[in-house]
Amino acid sequence: MPNFRQIESILDIDRQAWDALVGTEQPFARHGFLAALEASGSVSADQGWQPAHGLLEADDGSLIGAAPMYVKDHSFGEFVFDFAWANAYRQVGLSYYPKLINAIPFSPVAGPRLLADSETTRKLLADVLVELPERMGVSSLHSLFDDDTSAAALMGAGAHARRGCQYRWFNRGYRNFDDFLSYLSSKRRKEINRERRRMREAGVRVEVLGPDDIDDTLWDILYAFYGRTYAIRGQDPYLTRAFFSELTQRMPEHVRFFVAYHHDEPVGMAFMLLGGDTLYGRHWGCATDYHSLHFETCYYAGIDYCIEHGLACFDAGAQGEHKIRRGFEPIPTWSSHVIADPRLESAIADFVEREADMMVDFEAEQRARASFDALPSNIS
Repeated sequence: MPNFRQIESILDIDRQAWDALVGTEQPFARHGFLAALEASGSVSADQGWQPAHGLLEADDGSLIGAAPMYVKDHSFGEFVFDFAWANAYRQVGLSYYPKLINAIPFSPVAGPRLLADSETTRKLLADVLVELPERMGVSSLHSLFDDDTSAAALMGAGAHARRGCQYRWFNRGYRNFDDFLSYLSSKRRKEINRERRRMREAGVRVEVLGPDDIDDTLWDILYAFYGRTYAIRGQDPYLTRAFFSELTQRMPEHVRFFVAYHHDEPVGMAFMLLGGDTLYGRHWGCATDYHSLHFETCYYAGIDYCIEHGLACFDAGAQGEHKIRRGFEPIPTWSSHVIADPRLESAIADFVEREADMMVDFEAEQRARASFDALPSNIS
């Protein structure tokens, strides 16, 4: 019978053994990304993210299943919002925190959450995880942004599914950016061309840089841009400066910075990751506000990159209904939830069911607003 245990740091498990279970080139669930978060101090008990990674081991001690997990004493940095649930707990005299999450910190990207060598192992891991709230004495377990296989296993074990919505850009064999624009409505083409022209007329261009292209001075500038995004909201940045150094040492082939220059002066950046056939836009920042700089750096330059390099998909980050106007399309996302208290479990189960019906209608409305007049002839 496989043995389940938990460890307090991803650094305590062999990288190759962990990555052998990930099953995808997507970077976020890989050992290097999680290790960079912990080694840099971006994730720690002091930050309210106590690592509690789950390991499922065969009789011979080999790793056959794993789950990135954290004990949380707050709900920040998750992007599946449950503050109302915490308030409901308070109203009945219970504590919602600590809770357990099965997720990638600060990364609202759908992907594998139950890592396993087989579907049988994945189901066994799901069975173990849904029992953890009671075993650990925490209020709940939340598996965030599950891929289909993880979600199916957790729902099969009794978790409740919560539906969300994000936006993706899909490459349908476009020859270049103008070819992509030709399939949009005339209104959208004009808007996008106007925004891009505004950047050119202002003397702003975007260059795509890998880690080897960035010296120490530029690293500090780019991190200052990232930090400013949080500072204007009165927050500290989630990621430390050391995280970017750790990540580029552990996973340099995945890292890209889209750096905007005004003439020769860097004025903004979008931090992105490559994985398989997808470009993932993660973080953005700038020196000062330029009209249309965000759209150029975070969206249009990424679309250009995907077309040039033959990437199938551009995941430009969470939220943002404005992406519809720029050729992105709504897709559903999922999270899975186990609530230990039976009274609140019933109420939350009812809520996520009703919320899912509303999200289906919302996605249909968003799709009806899509910017495409037509799609390439080889696409149905």
